[in-house]
Amino acid sequence: MRLTRIGGTCEDDNCPTLYATDRGTVVVQGYAVTDADALNALGLPEGESAVEVPAELLKGVSAGS
Repeated sequence: MRLTRIGGTCEDDNCPTLYATDRGTVVVQGYAVTDADALNALGLPEGESAVEVPAELLKGVSAGS
């Protein structure tokens, strides 16, 4: 999978960041959600996980950038 950085709040990629892939998808780097109540409410299926990112990271960013 090839990743292209399309958004982030810092330059060293050691913080929440968005990447476009060569598969037509987006990879989100963020803080792992570990709150048991939140994870239970999400009801994630096997193989999925949740990350938390600042809302401003998502403003004005699209996979086609």
